[in-house]
Amino acid sequence: MFIKIHRSGNIRPVVAICDSDLLGKKFEEGKRQLDVRDSFYRGEEVNKERLVEIMKRQLVEDASFNIVGKESIQTALECGIITKQGIAKLKNIPFALVLL
Repeated sequence: MFIKIHRSGNIRPVVAICDSDLLGKKFEEGKRQLDVRDSFYRGEEVNKERLVEIMKRQLVEDASFNIVGKESIQTALECGIITKQGIAKLKNIPFALVLL
């Protein structure tokens, strides 16, 4: 999985997380679009344990999260960052946004 933390001045961090196999792909369904852009999501490639560690730290910092992919979503569920009700799908790809 990839994780990239975007920081801009005093604004809360935005944490972009995606499954490695989705990086650089675009999914469309009607007027909806899910674009897993390399420039937004490619950061550090991490295993599940490292991802959990980073997500928990960022949660304390009141970060917003943009999460795409089955493995990434499952990890966020296990950390308590998202709930099942907060998951949407596009072309059978699960994603979630957490805006704090």
